[in-house]
Amino acid sequence: MVEEHGPEGRGRAEESNGGPVKPGAEPPVKSNGNGNGDGHGPGRAVAKPGGPGTVIAAEPTKPTAPQPVKGSRVSGLWVALTLSAVVLLFLLIFILQNNTPTVIRFFGAHGTVPVGVALLFSAALGILLVAIPGYLRILQLRRQLRKRVH
Repeated sequence: MVEEHGPEGRGRAEESNGGPVKPGAEPPVKSNGNGNGDGHGPGRAVAKPGGPGTVIAAEPTKPTAPQPVKGSRVSGLWVALTLSAVVLLFLLIFILQNNTPTVIRFFGAHGTVPVGVALLFSAALGILLVAIPGYLRILQLRRQLRKRVH
């Protein structure tokens, strides 16, 4: 039989009353508003699933949007390798289309090379003029970092 008032005087454990559940207590019942507790007829109490000894699983959560996949070092390497191959292909086409010989003079040395090769050589030297000071600065910063750590 369902008690109308529990030991704490909170009344019967109805749905959503927020009362504490003690071991051995009767399970909560669904109320139909007329006080009988089950919604089926007078005096009948129907226990909700989850009485003593049963485990109630938590409500499933909404599926979240899939997290974007972060790129790895290997994937970055493949992208760089692919772009480098495309640039190399364009350079080869440029050299083949600009094969008119031209005379190059540099510090007393002179020679004849195709225009495409001369432009490619000058671009490579320009890249080195930028890369070498940048590399030296990186080495300088690494040394400073080592001094701070030790």
